[in-house]
Amino acid sequence: MERIRLTMAQALVRFLDNQYVELDGVENKFVNGIFGVFGHGCVVGVGQALAQGDHNLTFYQGKNEQNMALAAMAFAKQKNRREIIPCVSSIGPGAMNMVTAAGCATANRIPLLLLPGDTFACRQPDPVLQQAEFFDSFGRTVTDAFRGVCHYFDRIERPEQLITAAMQAMRVLTDPADTGAVCLAMPQDVEGEAYDYPAEFFHKRVWHMDRRPMTDGQLARVMDILRKAEKPLVIMGGGVRYSEAGDALAAFCEAANIPFTETQAGKGTLPWTHPLNVGGIGVTGGKAANILAPQADVIIAVGSRLTDFTTSSKWLFRHDAKFIGLNICPFDAIKMDAEAIICDAKAGLESMTAALDGYKSKWGGEVKAAVDEWNAIVDGFYAADDPRGPSRTGSLSQTRALGEINAFMKTGDIAVGSAGSLPGDMQRLFRPCGRDTYHMEYGFSNMGYETNGALGVKLAAPDREVYTFFGDGTYMMAHSELLTCVQEGLRVHFCLFDNSGWGCIENLQNNQGNDTFGTVFRYRDKATGQLDGPILPIDFARNAEAYGLKAYTIRTAEELRAALADALTQDKPVLYDIKVVPGTMTPGFENWWRVGVAEVSTQPRVQAAYEDLMAHVKETREF
Repeated sequence: MERIRLTMAQALVRFLDNQYVELDGVENKFVNGIFGVFGHGCVVGVGQALAQGDHNLTFYQGKNEQNMALAAMAFAKQKNRREIIPCVSSIGPGAMNMVTAAGCATANRIPLLLLPGDTFACRQPDPVLQQAEFFDSFGRTVTDAFRGVCHYFDRIERPEQLITAAMQAMRVLTDPADTGAVCLAMPQDVEGEAYDYPAEFFHKRVWHMDRRPMTDGQLARVMDILRKAEKPLVIMGGGVRYSEAGDALAAFCEAANIPFTETQAGKGTLPWTHPLNVGGIGVTGGKAANILAPQADVIIAVGSRLTDFTTSSKWLFRHDAKFIGLNICPFDAIKMDAEAIICDAKAGLESMTAALDGYKSKWGGEVKAAVDEWNAIVDGFYAADDPRGPSRTGSLSQTRALGEINAFMKTGDIAVGSAGSLPGDMQRLFRPCGRDTYHMEYGFSNMGYETNGALGVKLAAPDREVYTFFGDGTYMMAHSELLTCVQEGLRVHFCLFDNSGWGCIENLQNNQGNDTFGTVFRYRDKATGQLDGPILPIDFARNAEAYGLKAYTIRTAEELRAALADALTQDKPVLYDIKVVPGTMTPGFENWWRVGVAEVSTQPRVQAAYEDLMAHVKETREF
């Protein structure tokens, strides 16, 4: 048997460089690049392996470990999970910074390979710099924190262990039903230790993402339920996008006259103009979907995790409505007491379409009426400034600004979002400009995904314009990879909606009977001792310019339109510092969201909010 003597880190790089995936006969190289922030726990290990060459991987220099990992996750999501960018860090705080991103990837079912450095396997120099010691076990390190947020975790304590660890990591990363974050912790001494690896370990390896078909028994059960349905409704989740099943879903719905709704992850898979597309559903959904959903007697959830935002905390649907869970993942398929149909979304929908045998729902003109009414509402939000008139920021409403950008964007341009009030506005109002042009992370609602994930999206789609939407609160939390966009010469459009704080949470706070507290960026008042002084005046445009971006300060729709046009003449990333009027996001439409309202309070409005909570809880489904 031919063997090649390499360090563990050199073998890891060579192995990753030869991994491929295949779906429907199309083969893709799975790893083309690596993100890294070098420190003493990786720079002379993996860093040395990358620097000496003999591979085809592009190295991307992250500026913060969490943020580069969010960019890597966004890259894999935009690539429909067909390609990844692994992330390398040092030990201790560098490693721990990636735990949040691991949770985000796992929550969203997105493959993310994390390669944190670790303490010495030999333990000779312990405790080393950045090592946290645990008195209950000398073998425990901070990287054990990844166990709780990863689908697969391993610590490579001998160089030959890489063989099984790497293979198991790839198994999870390429499994559509069991994917998420994967962590291979690498003790820094082992990274440099050599082993005679079998040559076949480095041969080209293709991981086949074969479509799992619907069985005859599953088809018989699902069609028995469907044929008895009068008004079925489809929920289109992210699994439809990742399975590339949009056309199959459209064909099924058209043949059976079934309207379909969109989750945040499913939105943009089919055109918003499709006559059976009734828009976003649930807490951040629109009026059309949310008035039709309670009328449905069968709900067909295709590739959806059925989160509380999609189901309105299980309040939106009739108690006697039957659910069909068509999902590649058994964990998700059984939710809402559904008839679990465990199969690939595209294969399953095609089987159901072929078996319709003339079945059509009894939906009639109420679908078009609901959609027409909703489109008129959206037009109104997109056209209106703040009716209260000029304020310190002008009179530009958040929804008007969103509408101006949406109208300016061209076919193929990609919109990115994640947290705050903008995801609600975007699921309700945004009109995607083509297939896979709506990129929303809303499984974890990770603040900072928008600012840093935009880098990953642009790397995944370098020939397309990427517009990312976020608030000032998100920007203050995490924006390090703006600098990486400058470094790489990537024109990304950073749309910062400055509403002077965490407007989404202030809105939630107020709607549940609480006065504003701790959610607006204000000076501390010396007289009251509270954060209720003047608003903090922050010039985000100047901040971005200091990083090397082209930046615009915007207070009117006219200024926004001019900036959008000028930005397309730039050869670097741009930031729009949009001073919107606080509180001008969209309201809810026929929805409810369960939050932990205080059961006991001296505040009458909070007491009323708790009574309202209990009244709604009585109307919800248990499972």
